[in-house]
Amino acid sequence: MPELQACNRSLPSALPVLATLVSVSLGLVAVSSDRAHKAPAFEQVGTASWYGPRFHGKKTANGEVFNQNKLTAAHRTLPLGTTVEVTNVTNGKSVEVKINDRGPYVNGRVIDLSRAAAIRLGMKDAGLARVQIQG
Repeated sequence: MPELQACNRSLPSALPVLATLVSVSLGLVAVSSDRAHKAPAFEQVGTASWYGPRFHGKKTANGEVFNQNKLTAAHRTLPLGTTVEVTNVTNGKSVEVKINDRGPYVNGRVIDLSRAAAIRLGMKDAGLARVQIQG
């Protein structure tokens, strides 16, 4: 059975090719694309509020000067500098914000948004909204 012996000798060198074929057929290959769906590393649902005029021009927790017209937010635990997507679950509007401050300091709220972010989410007049945070 020389054919079998030849096959056995070439099997180790064929393993990477075989593993690649199996990965492709099972859909295990990583896709590098903007359209590739990625599970968020962080997800939270809760009530958002917004803050602005009273804090405009004051320092935030990361040392930046707060600008109510920028897309920023305060969160209790997310690392400062993290960018997250906040979606108003009532109307489906979304905005990306940078976490640059700590808060909110009101029970039952999960994030404090800048005035600009609140406007984008369509919640400025109401003051509060149910949101989903993903990052």
